Amino acid sequence: MPYKIVIVGAGFAGLRLARKLNNHPGFEVLLIDKFNYHQFQPLFYQVATAALDASNISFPLRKAFHKSKNVRIRIEEVKQIFASENKIITNTEQIEYDFLILATGADTNFFGNQTMATQTFPMKSTVEALQIRHRLIQNFEDALQAKTPEVRQRLMNIIIVGGGATGVEVAGALAEMKRYVLPNDYPELDFSKMNIYLVEGGDRTLASMSEKSSEDSGHYLEKMGVTILIKNVVKDYDGQNVTLADGTTIATNLVIWAAGIKGNVPEGIDPTLVVRGNRIKVNRYNVMEGSNNIYVLGDLAAMTTPRWPNGHPQVASVAIQQADIVAQNLKRFERKLTTFYEFEYNDKGSMATVGRNKAVVDIPKPKIHMKGFFAWLTWMGLHLFLILGVKNRIMVFINWIYNYLTYDQSLRLIFREFYRPTQKPEEVKQQVVASGGPAANMSPVAVSASPQKTEDLKQVADFKR
Repeated sequence: MPYKIVIVGAGFAGLRLARKLNNHPGFEVLLIDKFNYHQFQPLFYQVATAALDASNISFPLRKAFHKSKNVRIRIEEVKQIFASENKIITNTEQIEYDFLILATGADTNFFGNQTMATQTFPMKSTVEALQIRHRLIQNFEDALQAKTPEVRQRLMNIIIVGGGATGVEVAGALAEMKRYVLPNDYPELDFSKMNIYLVEGGDRTLASMSEKSSEDSGHYLEKMGVTILIKNVVKDYDGQNVTLADGTTIATNLVIWAAGIKGNVPEGIDPTLVVRGNRIKVNRYNVMEGSNNIYVLGDLAAMTTPRWPNGHPQVASVAIQQADIVAQNLKRFERKLTTFYEFEYNDKGSMATVGRNKAVVDIPKPKIHMKGFFAWLTWMGLHLFLILGVKNRIMVFINWIYNYLTYDQSLRLIFREFYRPTQKPEEVKQQVVASGGPAANMSPVAVSASPQKTEDLKQVADFKR
C-alpha cells in the first residue's frame, strides 16, 4: 500500500512538495489549504496598489494536478493535530496519515497589540491586498467631498509600518502612483499635500540586506518623496490618528502593517516546541523534534545550523529548497534506504524593488551588490520565473510592459454589493462621520466591525464569490 502523506498548506513549500511527489506510485498525497488557489506573496503589494489583478498572482490548485494519479485536494482548515494517533481534525472530517507535512506559513505579527490588529491593514493574503486597494481608492473618492481641510489631509496621509522588503516596495509603489497616476484620476486634489510615511523600528530600511542596499533603498525612497521615520514605532492608533513612540501624532485614515510575521502553528503541537516567531523546532531533516513522521517546512520551521544559528530567513527560496530535500528523503524512505539528506540552505541572494528602474540586489557568492536598472531587470526576471502558470507569467509581463510604457494601469476599481431587501441604507449613514466620507457612499455591510475596516468587508465577499 502507498504511504499516505497529508500536506497542510499550499504555499511555496507545500505546493512544491506535492508537485515533487506527483504521480509517484509509492505515495498517496492529500493537499489541504483553506483557499483553492496558490498565492504568489512577493507581488501582493502590486495588487494592493492596483498594478496587477488578483487573478494574475493566484493559481488554482486543482489545475496544477489535472493529470495527477495520486494527489488530491481538500479546501479545509485544520483545527487540531493528534500526533500520537497519526490523525488531524479539519472543520469537516477526520484524516489519518503516515506522514504529516506542516507548511502553513506565517501570518501578520501585531506583537500582541490588539488595537493594531483591528485598525490597521495587513498584507499576507490576496484578500488583504484587495482590501488595501479598496481602502486606498475610496480614501481619494472621499477626499473629493471632504468638508474640511483637516479631513481631506487625513484621507491623503498613508502610513506604512515596517521597513523590510514589503514596506519598502509598498512605499515605492505608492510614491509612483502619487506622481504618475493619481493627479490624472483626481485633478481636483492637490497631491503635493499627499504624504507617505514609512515607520521602521530599526536604524535602517531593509535590515536583512546589506548596508549598501539599505542606503540605496533609503535614498531612492527619499528622492521619491517618502518620509522615512527610523528608530521609531507606532504606539497607538484610534482609526484617525497615529501616535509614535517619540510622541509625534499623524492624522491618517490608512495604516498598512508590514512590521513582522509569525508562524501559523496548528492546535495540538507541543507548546515547548514553539520558539521565537511562533516557529516549530525541527532537526536537520525538517522533522519536528520528538516525532518521526511530522515534517515542518518554510516559515513555520525553526532549524538551527552552524551557518544559521538563529534559524533560516522566512523567504520563498528556503521553503522551496526544504520541500525539495524532504521530497528526496521521502522517496529514499519509500525505497527502504537508510541514509537521508540533511538540509543546508543555498543562499542565492536577496533583492527588493523600490520603483521604476529602482531596485537593489545582494548576491553572496561572489559577493556582488547591484542597484538601479539592471537590478530592477534581475528582480523582474526572477519573479516572472517563480510565478506559477504560463498564462499568469504572460499576463504579469504584459501588465508590467504596459505600465512601463504608459505610466498607468486600469485596475483602480471599487466593487460594491447591492443592498439586500432586508437592509435599510439609512441605518448605516450615521457611521460615516468618523471616516470623513459622505454618507451616500457607505455600504450596508459596514454596519459592524471596526471603524477602519467596515467598508472593506464587502471586498472580501466579492473576492470569495
